Amino acid sequence: MARATGFALSVLLGLASACALAAPAAAPVPAPELSLLNDARFGPPSVAVGTNDLFALSDAMKAYLRETIEPKVAAAGRHRALIDALYAKSQLKLRYDSSVTRDAAQAFDDRAGNCLSLVVMTAAFAKAMDLTVTFRKVLVEDALGRDGNIYFAIGHVNLTLSRHPTDLPGYGTASIVRGVEPDRMTVDFLAPQDMRTVRTRRIGEETIAAMFANNRAVEALARGEVVDAYWWARESLLRDPGFAPAVNTLGVVYARHGDAADAERALRYVLELDPGNTLALSNLVAVLAENGRTVESQQLAATLHRLDPEPPFSWYIRGRRALQEGDYRAAKDAFAKEVARAPDFHEFHFWLAIAHLALGERKAAQGELELAIETSTTSRDQDLYASKLARLARENRAVR
Repeated sequence: MARATGFALSVLLGLASACALAAPAAAPVPAPELSLLNDARFGPPSVAVGTNDLFALSDAMKAYLRETIEPKVAAAGRHRALIDALYAKSQLKLRYDSSVTRDAAQAFDDRAGNCLSLVVMTAAFAKAMDLTVTFRKVLVEDALGRDGNIYFAIGHVNLTLSRHPTDLPGYGTASIVRGVEPDRMTVDFLAPQDMRTVRTRRIGEETIAAMFANNRAVEALARGEVVDAYWWARESLLRDPGFAPAVNTLGVVYARHGDAADAERALRYVLELDPGNTLALSNLVAVLAENGRTVESQQLAATLHRLDPEPPFSWYIRGRRALQEGDYRAAKDAFAKEVARAPDFHEFHFWLAIAHLALGERKAAQGELELAIETSTTSRDQDLYASKLARLARENRAVR
């Protein structure tokens, strides 16, 4: 199993290219986490790995700044001009898309990104306009995601600029809400009512870069590109050696690469820092089991069960098993429990719709498919659910 952070992915263990590039240079700064790296076990990455250009403006972004944003500054002020140009519905028409974590230039070119990508793009423009940017980790319960047999716990970040206008109508993706400090403005991708009640923790630009690289590592893992995943996890630790999710990711990379000793060392390091870290503990349980250390694995599994008796996706797994066995009512109950605790994860709604259909509950199935479309975070998933919903609607009309 593997978990991740939409902005920042952190992994939980689930169970090259034509032009090879040189391996990144060794880290100049000693840190305990960096002693976990083992470059000699991996060949060079198939892609350029680095975060130095994370906030770099492309020529297209510079032109947009010059031609669209700057002419509005005199009338609206720098902060309002920036937010207008990026997030008013009549402007870029940005869409939320979690299929890949993009840097600033990629998010601008694609007009899309997850919350980390959109925060990075906004910060890139703000920095170019000499605005002060403060990054914050939003302390909300992690959302869920899945890619094959890798499972993600998805965290959230936002950014704060300065003076907040009294009225900002007509915005699409972003929510503009009053920050804690006077004359400051927070740009976020949660609903405004959520942002008024949540706590946040200030983080540095080095942590944002570490989150970005860790996301890239998890995405590479999901594609089966273990070597690239290593170099991205390594980059994450170089940018912020104290970023524990990257150590957890590194442990998963080692496990996927067949380096059990390195995997165990990385995961135990996370648990030394945070004994209650269920992500690292779950991964370590799997590593020990896969290497024949059954008694140790079972002992840790018992500890994990005490800490988290019903971990994310446990009811989902039971529901899929019940579907295979033809017990549709049990499948429906299991998927409904996952929906109840994670109502914003599209896949739970989809499988609940399947269970409803198997029981002949077509109207309920249609409702769940609509929710699957509403909560999906990639155009691929939205198109898939929309096609199934259209088919169900046609069948419902035929039945009537």
